[in-house]
Amino acid sequence: MRHHPIEPRLFAHNRKQLFERLPDDCLIVLNANDLMPSNADGTLPYHPNSDLFYLSGIEQEESILLLHPGASKASERAHLFIRKPNPTLLIWEGYKLNKTDARKISGISQVHWVEDFNAVFAKLARKVQGPFYLNDNEHQRANNPVETRDQRFRNSLRNRYPKRKFLRLAPHMHALRFVKEPREIELIKKAVEVTTNTFKDVLPCIKPGVMEYEIEAEWARAFISKRCKFAYGPIIASGKNACVLHYLQNDQACKKGDLLLMDVGACYANYNADLTRTVPVSGKFSRRQKQVYQAVLRVLQKSITGATAGKEIKEWRSEAHEMMNEELVRLKLISLRDIKNHKPGKPACHKYFMHGLGHSLGLDVHDVSNGQTHLTEGAVFTVEPGIYIPEEGIGIRLEDDIVISGDQPINLMTDAPLDPNEIEERMNP
Repeated sequence: MRHHPIEPRLFAHNRKQLFERLPDDCLIVLNANDLMPSNADGTLPYHPNSDLFYLSGIEQEESILLLHPGASKASERAHLFIRKPNPTLLIWEGYKLNKTDARKISGISQVHWVEDFNAVFAKLARKVQGPFYLNDNEHQRANNPVETRDQRFRNSLRNRYPKRKFLRLAPHMHALRFVKEPREIELIKKAVEVTTNTFKDVLPCIKPGVMEYEIEAEWARAFISKRCKFAYGPIIASGKNACVLHYLQNDQACKKGDLLLMDVGACYANYNADLTRTVPVSGKFSRRQKQVYQAVLRVLQKSITGATAGKEIKEWRSEAHEMMNEELVRLKLISLRDIKNHKPGKPACHKYFMHGLGHSLGLDVHDVSNGQTHLTEGAVFTVEPGIYIPEEGIGIRLEDDIVISGDQPINLMTDAPLDPNEIEERMNP
């Protein structure tokens, strides 16, 4: 792992929180993500299962976590299974966790080789009469046709134990992960710090004629040198490309007079940041660009202020739509009649602001939040309004990450310049 070690007490605390939500007489199983093939004998970079990491800190493929909340001894409530190292693996794939290292990372004393899982599970299954809680990727945006290890395990277990009761673990994991522990917020802050500092360093590199991928390379160099990686595919979108919400090609030249939208975040210790800034390629906003920019900025700032604990998320988003409607009228992009005649569920601003206001952030960029209807103390959200005017070649989005905290949320990205005058100054040192 590139990141500094995380104290195992975080993962022990997370397991304790889960145990308090579930009956003692049950078994819980989580599987690592698969190594995904690319072509020939290649594989894509491995990314750990977020739920398994949350409960154990383990980031290695083929790992399995087996939990028994009702075990009489606290030391026997968690069993971790890891791949057994051998000389061949060492030569071809390098270091793999041994039992001592796995215990140190996870705080779990019962560490076994993965080949022993079936025997240990069968022994516990004979003792436990309650349900099996099995994990699955139930994210609201999930649309993955590839069968996961968790899914294959669930199907196999149903065949082996047809009379047992199977229950969903995901709702419990989502509820726990939605609200962040203080240590988790510290790790998100680290990802945010790397992201905001890199943004400031990148600004002087932006000039007419520079390729989008050259700017991406500056971000990549800085992230890797700080023990991080990209939290997601970076969006480096100049000119009309900024009106494509998930533009990823990053292969065009930045042109004089255009804007450059950068939607980039660092991932540190599997915790993510998510920043968007829009800047003038030539180092100075045009009058119209600044008008649109300031409109987006006002909606961002007011939406952050309005993100108070206990507020219904639906209400928070509705307030942003009303603010955006007012800004678009001021920009002469929509009329009062458009606002009056809008269709239910589709505000007038949707023509120029067609995506959501923000999302939960944590171990996943679009972090789990199923069933959560209110802004909750300790939850981390992005706030990312935007205005996209393809006919003018203007796409502006601004995004900060916040922690919900009482009547005044904590903005984690105050060090990333937002004021258009400051941005111009930094681009023209």
